[in-house]
Amino acid sequence: MTRSPLIATIAVLLAACSDPNAEFHREVNGYLSSYEREFQRLYTAMQEADWATNTRIVRGDTTNAARAVAAGQAYAAFVGSVENIERIRGYLAERERLRPVQVRQLEVMLHIAADQPQTEPELVRARLAAETEQVERLYGYRYTLRGRPITFGELNEMIRTEEWLPVRRAAWISAKEVGPSLRQGILRLRDLRNRTVQALGYPDFFTYQVAEYDMTTDEMLSLMERLVEQLRPLYRELHTWARHELAQRNDAPVFDLIPTHWLPNLWAQDWSGLVEVPGANIDSALALHDAEWVMQQGEAFYMSLGFPEMPSSFWELSSLYPLPPSARYAKNTHASAWHMDRADDVRSLMSVEPNANWYGTVHHELGHVYYYMSYSNRDVPLVLRRGANRAYHEAIGTLMGFAAGQRRCLTGRELLAAGAGADTIQLLLKEALQYVAFIPFAAGVMTRFEHGLYAGSLEGPEFNPAWWRLAERYQGITSPGERSGRWADALTKTHVNDDPAQYYDYAIANVLLFQLHDHIAREILDQDPHDTDYYGNERVGRFLRDLMAPGATRPWREVLRETTGRDLDAQAMLDYFAPLQAWLEAENRGRTHTLPELCGPAGVTPDGNCAVAPLP
Repeated sequence: MTRSPLIATIAVLLAACSDPNAEFHREVNGYLSSYEREFQRLYTAMQEADWATNTRIVRGDTTNAARAVAAGQAYAAFVGSVENIERIRGYLAERERLRPVQVRQLEVMLHIAADQPQTEPELVRARLAAETEQVERLYGYRYTLRGRPITFGELNEMIRTEEWLPVRRAAWISAKEVGPSLRQGILRLRDLRNRTVQALGYPDFFTYQVAEYDMTTDEMLSLMERLVEQLRPLYRELHTWARHELAQRNDAPVFDLIPTHWLPNLWAQDWSGLVEVPGANIDSALALHDAEWVMQQGEAFYMSLGFPEMPSSFWELSSLYPLPPSARYAKNTHASAWHMDRADDVRSLMSVEPNANWYGTVHHELGHVYYYMSYSNRDVPLVLRRGANRAYHEAIGTLMGFAAGQRRCLTGRELLAAGAGADTIQLLLKEALQYVAFIPFAAGVMTRFEHGLYAGSLEGPEFNPAWWRLAERYQGITSPGERSGRWADALTKTHVNDDPAQYYDYAIANVLLFQLHDHIAREILDQDPHDTDYYGNERVGRFLRDLMAPGATRPWREVLRETTGRDLDAQAMLDYFAPLQAWLEAENRGRTHTLPELCGPAGVTPDGNCAVAPLP
């Protein structure tokens, strides 16, 4: 029944009486709606252009690069426009009249503007062009080994599986050859990124990135040091075990520091390849299938929890498999998930093969995609369609890769024989070499290096000496021979170039995943956290949807306390690996620990020395 004009007028008057700010809210909502429409249009165009630069790299062809620069400039011109900045600041100046969700939208919009402020249009244009050039230089690099062409993926696989040390060392060195060519680009980007955010009051780009957590740089660095220190006793035992194990395997002396090419990862961030657990290896089972089957298994995992199937556009538009040898172009080989329009267009960029590594990666990347799909709902404004913080996204993806790899789950999927035995301590050891060994790299080396790059005084010739001093102090590793300042090994890490100054996201995500997993195992599944099976449990799916669906509409600390009952710390991680720590202590009895001491809360400077703690 249609209301009469008189009744409608009375309803408006009553609403105004009950809410004196109703007219103001309508004005703000009108602006927010208008902003979102243009934001979505320009953001989608930028994502499409970036997608092309990552999935079709043709040496010497600048078409994609030019398109990416133009799309990025158009997006920047809008989100960072002087008009938008002034209007957002004007509304935030009256925040006591705003609704909480309006405040959150406006704060996110202002944070986005600080990355692209049109108060400095030439600066923003120069930065966008420099970022596109750096990405193409990194991903278009032609690697060689002993004079013959080789792909980066092949070098990575050699470090993971090759047993002969001279070949491992040669592969490691080849993978780092791209570093010097990236030095001038990163120095220019450091300058441009810092100057860009300084236009809206941030002292440096590292501080700007940290601000998304509602934290200061000192608070973030302190949190990273606490996580490293909390896990240090366990990591020390892992380091001592690995030193002796690797020396025995290589018939070599037990060194105080582990040569990095002895470890099965190009950045020594994941040591899990050191352990093969009989009865737990699924490579042979996966080898019976193709890459498409691995992708289908990932989707089936989420659907069993009550999530919908992937939209058909995901399968049509994603780039999921390795390029054929005959391809006349290259693509980014680093797995990623993409939310093209902040709505229905979700994609993934991978190079899936039927092995255990890609099995876990598929579940991880689809975790991002289902996170996108969960918060793309009418209750979440477009600009708040993101994780509760950046680490939440990584935590969900990593959690699902972790859960899909637990023995009970693999047995249920017939990737492991039900009766096959597996040493539970060795399983824990393999997991610790992946998740615990990662923390000193992510929370320590990467975070401190990028802090020094953006907020400190780290310059080009100091990159390599600083990087290796940090790796020595935090990870207890050393380079495979002399690596002078002419090298730039840190820059071969993808994230330093195109996902900068936020690697602590991954450290937080690793810690967070154990808090979430502990809750799911004990409170929902009533299973041992060491041996769970999420598959088919819709209560787990509801828990995850409830966690993901609000996006960034609520403060992340509040979400974490409600979810797990405590603030972020590594206790759930320590509890999970407690049986392993007791075993390692017994194994290492009589051995000398040589992991360098850390510096406590003051942390480490980029040159690898202990920082001086400020006076209270």
